[in-house]
Amino acid sequence: MRPPLTPTKPAKIDPASVKKILLIRFRRIGDVVMTTPALTALRQDFPDAHITYVVETPYRDLVEGHPALDEVFVLPRKPGNREFLAYIWQLRRERYDVLIDFHGGPRAFLLSLFTRARIKIGYKIKYKRFAYDIRVPREPEQGYWHSVENHFQMVKALNENTGAIPALSLPPVKESEKDNVDQYLSQFHLQGRPFLVLHIGAGNRFRDWGEDNLGLLLQNFAQIQDTAVVLIGGPEDLEKEKRLLAVDQVRLFSLVAKLGLREVKELISRAVLFVGPDSGPMHIAATTSTPIVAYFGPTLPANFAPWQAKALLLEKDFDCRPCPQRDCLHQDFRCLQSITPEDVTRAVLSLLQPSSQHFS
Repeated sequence: MRPPLTPTKPAKIDPASVKKILLIRFRRIGDVVMTTPALTALRQDFPDAHITYVVETPYRDLVEGHPALDEVFVLPRKPGNREFLAYIWQLRRERYDVLIDFHGGPRAFLLSLFTRARIKIGYKIKYKRFAYDIRVPREPEQGYWHSVENHFQMVKALNENTGAIPALSLPPVKESEKDNVDQYLSQFHLQGRPFLVLHIGAGNRFRDWGEDNLGLLLQNFAQIQDTAVVLIGGPEDLEKEKRLLAVDQVRLFSLVAKLGLREVKELISRAVLFVGPDSGPMHIAATTSTPIVAYFGPTLPANFAPWQAKALLLEKDFDCRPCPQRDCLHQDFRCLQSITPEDVTRAVLSLLQPSSQHFS
């Protein structure tokens, strides 16, 4: 049974008195995407407030232009000490009414500690909880909270009358970004034709399904008639991309390291299916109506499933899951590597061709 999202006593605050709200969420794509229901809820609860979101440079496109936000404050991934201190003082001068730390990491904690705000909301973390006026448990005593629920409970701690959790949302795609995707699809002769998107990257080595598995999966995709495959990934995946493009049994194209984050969303929204590991692109896919096949290794769908998306999620039951992803207990990454290309192919076919024969 899922624990209730009432982990702390809501703040006693007059919504009309809240004029400025500061939100902090550092790190990766999926982490930022999964805060967006909380952003929408905040805007609904405080329609006249000026809401600012602090994010790191690589992820600004996930929030810049979001209808719930008035301002995005961008920090470099690794600012020097003096530079970071300057950012603290810049935010300190703003005198926010409410600060919500969605992250809880060292830099987010320091911003929370030294930024003036009437009410500060953060996680109940050892050695850090003193910085916050309202402290929210990061995980329930039993069971699991999804990351979306975890972020949303910060808003609920501020306003007990907050309604149901909204959907994921990203800023609107710019016309120039749509045009860029159009040009690639025209170049591939895929305009108006079915294709699926395969993410070949991973957030770390624990979530990397491996080049061999991906190669076998692409060979299996040859049986999917009239459907092409478009690869996506980051610059770190370029060497893998070169070798995978040698698979000659499937209509295969690559946009690895060629798309911005909103362009990734636009591409996926035009695909018939997204396939990949628990990853940032998987969460971007969940902001579209495109069905998802995702494979989970060290992480649990209970925490990180694509939120409210049509999805088939593949996982194997091992006692070592969930894993902190620092060292593999068995040294063979079996939680993910035990998921076979045949497993993924069957899931893909069940979504694309539900009346077809099972893959064998």
